[in-house]
Amino acid sequence: MTDSLTPLQKATLAIKRLRQRVDMLESTARQPIAVIGLACKLPGGADPEAFWRFLEAGNDGTREIPTDRWDVDRFYDPQPGVPGKMYTRRGGFVNEVDQFDPQFFRIAPREAVGIDPQQRLLLETVWQALEDAGLIPERLVGSDTGVFLGISTNDYGQILSQSAQSSSNNAQAGAGNAASVASGRISYTFGFQGPCMAIDTACSSSMVAAHLAVRALRQRECTIALVAGVNLMLSPEITINFCQGRMLSPDGRCKTFDAAADGYARGEGCGVLVLKRLSDAQADGDRVLAVIRGSAVNQDGRSSGLTAPNGRAQVMVIRKALEDAGLEPGLVSYVEAHGTGTALGDPIEMQALAEVFAAGRPTQEPLVVGSVKTNIGHLEAAAGVSSLIKTVQALRHQRIPIHRNFTTLNPHIMLDGFPVEIPTVTRDWTPIHDRRIAGVSSFGFSGTNVHIVLEEAPPPSSPPTSLPHRDEKGALFCLSAREPEALTELAGRAAIHLQNSAELWSDLCHASRVGRTAFTHRLALVAESAAEASASLTALAAGETPSDIALGQASHQPPGIAFLFTGQGARGGRSCRRLYETEPHVRH
Repeated sequence: MTDSLTPLQKATLAIKRLRQRVDMLESTARQPIAVIGLACKLPGGADPEAFWRFLEAGNDGTREIPTDRWDVDRFYDPQPGVPGKMYTRRGGFVNEVDQFDPQFFRIAPREAVGIDPQQRLLLETVWQALEDAGLIPERLVGSDTGVFLGISTNDYGQILSQSAQSSSNNAQAGAGNAASVASGRISYTFGFQGPCMAIDTACSSSMVAAHLAVRALRQRECTIALVAGVNLMLSPEITINFCQGRMLSPDGRCKTFDAAADGYARGEGCGVLVLKRLSDAQADGDRVLAVIRGSAVNQDGRSSGLTAPNGRAQVMVIRKALEDAGLEPGLVSYVEAHGTGTALGDPIEMQALAEVFAAGRPTQEPLVVGSVKTNIGHLEAAAGVSSLIKTVQALRHQRIPIHRNFTTLNPHIMLDGFPVEIPTVTRDWTPIHDRRIAGVSSFGFSGTNVHIVLEEAPPPSSPPTSLPHRDEKGALFCLSAREPEALTELAGRAAIHLQNSAELWSDLCHASRVGRTAFTHRLALVAESAAEASASLTALAAGETPSDIALGQASHQPPGIAFLFTGQGARGGRSCRRLYETEPHVRH
């Protein structure tokens, strides 16, 4: 057909095809990434919904250093600079980091002793994130699922080296405390065969992990990507060292952007996000929590000091992330700042934000800026995922949480007409041009900077398939666990979740049946509402035996086939009505 074309026409056609190819490649390189699952264990919240309620209330997740970590009185001295001492007694801590069920993950108890609790916590949180995404782990064995982990410190290795379980006595202690193995253990345990890596850029580690996960998904190196960050404070050495460097706040609280800012509070925890290409998530019917539009990473390079922030580099990385997202700065209405609460870093960061976002911004559309560090401290390698989880939850709820510990603006922050708001109360999130878009910053003291741009999830492309609430029928809710005690504990947690998510009753029932691994010990109940189910599960967790809950142990025998002969079915013209109303496969 092209033989009849003139040379000029052929050249025009070739150019058109090349342009189409370039457009397709650019579209692929910038395709949006969906967040489809979350899990966390953070100060103030052992799961994403509890964490959101904690943030919305503006609570403080810091506390005095627990006695099960180290004897704070032994190492404390209020006078800065005393060798071997720390001048702070406070930080953001999580509970029960020593609790772990190794056999759930097919790990021998002796092996588990040699494994860093950070690795143990990661396994638990990854499992929870997959469940939150409605993904059954067994079905991902052999898949190209990728693991991108931010991890930096390892206090446990030092503790083991001073015990009978050191690497010279416990063969598992070597791999159990290697950062590279922390990511590899996730892929090994779950059978993932996609890209797998552990990243250490200090404070920005887990945000770099998120950036690399976005790139891997866009380049189709993986179909699903897990972004994780973890940090645990198990021994005093790092805190002592940071006190020697005058990096920490004496009262153990981040006072970001405030005149009283005097250093940061150390924090700990773990967070995991499950990512997919947005097009795949929509095609698969996944619940989309938020969308990553763009990301960028860069380095401070040669600046005023190795660990000192570089404002020019911060401006560049934010602009690159916006360019990657294909968005103008004026569309961004909220920035989750790095915001460590230092007299040096806060003014530099705010000045960088002003340089990017101030131009042309109307005074009635101020840029709202906050930092989760004022609630839970600086989680170091896990700081990025804690900021991402906060921002995803804020987008979901269309609310911006209060920025704690803020009274008076740092006098070194010169706004010069920059319309900015630091929220002193939890407020509704006002969209700009009907869009809620946020930026999240993370700057490592290694000099590595990251910025990620997120947007509110788009409305579902098709109506949800969940069932409407109707009083005349109940819904089946199921739970399972490997041990009876675990099932009882799970029932108690499920009861709380149902209380807090009553509006999702039908969806939760559906997920309990098809979106969870079916273990040996099981329960089932039929209830007309989340409140009714929650009451029964609460009673079971308290040791009672509710009559509406069926408990049992699944057989390992292959299922048999049953035949049902309805007899004179024609007599009951409405006998299949409920089946028709509740099962889409019957209707279609």
